Amino acid sequence: MPAAAADAVAAADRTEIERFLDALWMERGLSENTLTAYRNDLNRLASWLAAVASRHLLTAGRQDLLDYLSMRVGEGARPRTTARLLSSLRRFYRYQIREGRLGEDPSARIDTPRIGRPLPDSLSEQEVEALLAAPDTADTLGLRDRAMLELLYACGLRVSELVGVHTDQVNLLQGVVKLMGKGSKERLVPIGDEAADWLQQYLDDSRPAMAGDAAARELFITRRGKAMTRQAFWYRLRHYAVTAGIDKKLSPQTLRHAFATHLLNHGADLRVVQMLLGHSDLSTTQIYTHVARERLKDLHARHHPRG
Repeated sequence: MPAAAADAVAAADRTEIERFLDALWMERGLSENTLTAYRNDLNRLASWLAAVASRHLLTAGRQDLLDYLSMRVGEGARPRTTARLLSSLRRFYRYQIREGRLGEDPSARIDTPRIGRPLPDSLSEQEVEALLAAPDTADTLGLRDRAMLELLYACGLRVSELVGVHTDQVNLLQGVVKLMGKGSKERLVPIGDEAADWLQQYLDDSRPAMAGDAAARELFITRRGKAMTRQAFWYRLRHYAVTAGIDKKLSPQTLRHAFATHLLNHGADLRVVQMLLGHSDLSTTQIYTHVARERLKDLHARHHPRG
C-alpha cells in the first residue's frame, strides 16, 4: 500500500490494526508477508472509509463493506482477490467481536465471491438486436417469443423467473415486473419502453388467441393455454440463434449476462446492476432503502440500450 494512503489512516484505526496483527502473530505464528497483506487490506479499507463514508473500522456497517467491495470489483479486482480481501475483513471483525469491542460483525452476512466459475458467453449489442428480431411477429407464437426475449434481455431475468412470472406480476402502467427470485426474495425490475410495447402487443393479440377458457396464470403460455416450460423456451432460443446467424453456445443465462454487461458498458453503477439481477446478498429492503424505485427506473432508462 502506498505510504500516502497509509498515512491517511486515523490513529485509532492504526491501533486496532496493529493490535489485531499482534494477536494473529501470537496465536497463529503467521509470516511477515502474510501479516503485511492483512495490514495493507485493512489500511486501504480504513483510508476509504475515512474519505468516503466518514467512518472508522469499528463504526463501519455491512453496507459500507458492500460498497467498498463493489468499488474494488469496479476497479477490476478478480473474484479470488475479492474473496481473499473478504477473508481478511472477516478475521479482523471476528477478532473484535471476541475481544468485546463490537457487538455485531458487519462482514457476517456478505457472500464470498464464487471462484473458478467462468462467466457465460455474452453477446454484443448487435447480436442481441439480431436475436430479438429473429421471431416472426406476424405469427402468434412468434409474437409471444419476441415478448419473451425482450423481457428476458430488458430485465436480466433467470429463465425460471421468465417462465414462472404471472400476469398479475407485470404492471405495464408503472413499467415494472415484480419477481420472486432465489430464496423467495422479492424485487421490482423496470421493464423499459421497448419490452413493454412488445408485451402489450402479446397481451392484446397473441395471448388471448392461445388462452381459451382456462389459461394458466403464467404470463407466457403455449398454443394450448399451458404454461411455457424452461425446456420449450430453450428450444425456441436455439432456433432463433440459428436464424439470427449467432454461432455461439447460447443459453437463457447468456442474455442475462448480456443485460448486466451492456448496462455496465453504458455507465450503470455496479451496485444497481446487482440489485436488478437480484443477487443473493441484496434484499428487497435494500432496493427501497438504497436506491428508490424511480431512481432504478431512471437509471435503467438512461443506461440500458433498449430502455
